[in-house]
Amino acid sequence: MENKELSGKAGKTIDVIIPVYRPGAEFQKLLKRLMKQTVPVNKIILMQTMEEGEALLHSEHERIEVFPVKKEEFDHGATRDAGAGKSDADYILFMTQDAIPCDDKLIEKLLAGSLKEKVGICYARQLPRKEADLVEQMTREFNYPAQSRLKTSADRETLGIKTYFSSDVCAMYDRALYQKLGGFVHPTIFNEDMIMAYRVIEAGYAVYYQAEAKVFHSHSYTCMQQFHRNFDLGVSQKQYSEIFEKISSEKEGAGYAKKILFTLLKKGHFLKAVYFAAQCGFRLFGYKLGKHYDKLPYQILMKCTASKGYILFHKD
Repeated sequence: MENKELSGKAGKTIDVIIPVYRPGAEFQKLLKRLMKQTVPVNKIILMQTMEEGEALLHSEHERIEVFPVKKEEFDHGATRDAGAGKSDADYILFMTQDAIPCDDKLIEKLLAGSLKEKVGICYARQLPRKEADLVEQMTREFNYPAQSRLKTSADRETLGIKTYFSSDVCAMYDRALYQKLGGFVHPTIFNEDMIMAYRVIEAGYAVYYQAEAKVFHSHSYTCMQQFHRNFDLGVSQKQYSEIFEKISSEKEGAGYAKKILFTLLKKGHFLKAVYFAAQCGFRLFGYKLGKHYDKLPYQILMKCTASKGYILFHKD
């Protein structure tokens, strides 16, 4: 029972901030599990992206607050930052609407990691859903291993771009430090979490990967979906080149592709290996093209991105 008193003993409060857009049934499961954590949340702030005529989500629970965001104004950094501005808690936990806590100790474990010395961000392990295919299972294992790790500027030589890897699918931030560093950059099409992790580490703080805090979260993307996502990744890295030109992400991507492909072939999954190789080709092409987005005609740009609203309203 002593773990239930962790937040009380530490004197810390936690707010959860979730951008929401047309949530499905799994979203209700997320809310229910957040309400049953061993360390209770102070409040849940929902930033609901809405189209004209769409109704605002309704909740009778006093700890759930819902705020509207016009679809044309949604921005990965700005919308989350607006949610952070509605919190006065010690820690803010950013989540996505499709991340489901594996158990009732998610917040307890994230808070324990956040309370370690000089930790500014503590992010959770992502486990594949039951229906996830083999490649997605392996991808989760590659990006979210079973061992926790503290990451500081001293890790740049060994980890490279992974030093700044973090995920707002489920990540807890020290709110005071978040505000001190200016919050999420915006506008941003992608990567607001890694950019913030970079700022945290460059300011002399640490990012902690808490493998004991777990959520179910995975997607099985098609080749074209991989192309669109990685195009936006390239756009983000081009727009914030002062960060991403210092440490290339291509070596990390090549290492991931090599490991997954080798494992698939070793286990005899030849057709999956061929399809995965094709996906990697789409990913690389999308990424490379995104890095040169500013040279593309507008019509081509709109066909390449997965974030048409962002391109439309931030094309200049």
